[in-house]
Amino acid sequence: MEKIEKSIEVNVPVHTAYNQWTQFEEFPRFMEGVKEVKQLDAKRLHWKAEILGKEVEWDAHITEQTPDRQISWESTSGAVNRGTVLFKSSEPNKTRITLDIEYEPRGATEKLGDIVGALSSKVEGDLERFKDFIEQRGSETGSWRGEIKDRKV
Repeated sequence: MEKIEKSIEVNVPVHTAYNQWTQFEEFPRFMEGVKEVKQLDAKRLHWKAEILGKEVEWDAHITEQTPDRQISWESTSGAVNRGTVLFKSSEPNKTRITLDIEYEPRGATEKLGDIVGALSSKVEGDLERFKDFIEQRGSETGSWRGEIKDRKV
């Protein structure tokens, strides 16, 4: 498994950043290559993306979710991946977002992309676009404040 960890500080309160991140179907607006995310229920997502020129689909399951603190997931089909996004208030109107992702590169193209740091750069760019998106809006497009513990809502 390969691992990527990236952080960014956004100029919105922690609840605003967290609330926006729970709006998974909005991810294509700031995540490069993500074509569609369908939220199937409170803890299951179906993804469609283009990764290194290849169309891919997979399902993911949210394993832990605590409002204003964290969202953790793992894939249940397709390429093996899992991760956690953490939210921490750094000042009243600033939030530090840390994204940890583990994944298994598949095929020669993904392994080569991994070697040259393509996915790491993509994740960094996605966080920058999220920052621009939420700071320009100043508010979230929606929210889900439920909790998931040990894979149970």
